[in-house]
Amino acid sequence: MPGPTKQIAALPWRKKKGRIQVLLVTSRETKRWVIPKGWPEQHLQDYNAARLEAFEEAGVAGHMHKTPAGHYDYDKWLEDGTAVACRVQVYPMEVTEKFDKWPERRQRRREWFEIEDAAERVFEAGLKDIILTLGSGG
Repeated sequence: MPGPTKQIAALPWRKKKGRIQVLLVTSRETKRWVIPKGWPEQHLQDYNAARLEAFEEAGVAGHMHKTPAGHYDYDKWLEDGTAVACRVQVYPMEVTEKFDKWPERRQRRREWFEIEDAAERVFEAGLKDIILTLGSGG
């Protein structure tokens, strides 16, 4: 039996007034709070594919960590009603630029949250843990 399908994600963060904040975006279909994620790109390293997702979905750019902070699992529901088990590799991104115009700006909202608030707003337990780990510095 094959393992989960791989996806990649960016975890955009910044420091404001000495505190770490995380940028979340809404998903297109359910409008739940998520981080920018997508499928790996053959011609890109995974962290660079995550960088591209951060720009397309959240309109941000910055310094990408080349090593994932961790991973989480979830079921992605496809248009035909089938579910695909996915394992998402999460790459932290220290945001240095925020754009007024980006490809998915009309399909998503973006908002900065303190670490604990961001962790409360996301659904996947593994993603909550990764966000909280970012806040603990490790």
